[in-house]
Amino acid sequence: MKTLVWGTSFKRAFKKTVRHHPELSGRIGQALHRLASDPFDPLLRTHKLKGELSGTWACTVEYDCRIVFDFASNSESGEEEILLIDIGKHDEVY
Repeated sequence: MKTLVWGTSFKRAFKKTVRHHPELSGRIGQALHRLASDPFDPLLRTHKLKGELSGTWACTVEYDCRIVFDFASNSESGEEEILLIDIGKHDEVY
């Protein structure tokens, strides 16, 4: 299981998303658990991004909700972590 690192922008976007769509909090929790367990779980539909967000990855929480993340290496332990960058509607995060 990989460690999830919540970036500042992700924390802010997460609070906003849950405040506007409280029904998504359970689904987001499930998606984050899946992401930590297996980032390429078929239910997440993980895909690499292009263009301005080139080099980052995204996964699906539900139809119009995405999590943008990147793989990072912990400088102290050397283990791979998942840096959470953004969450929100498709048009907001891309």
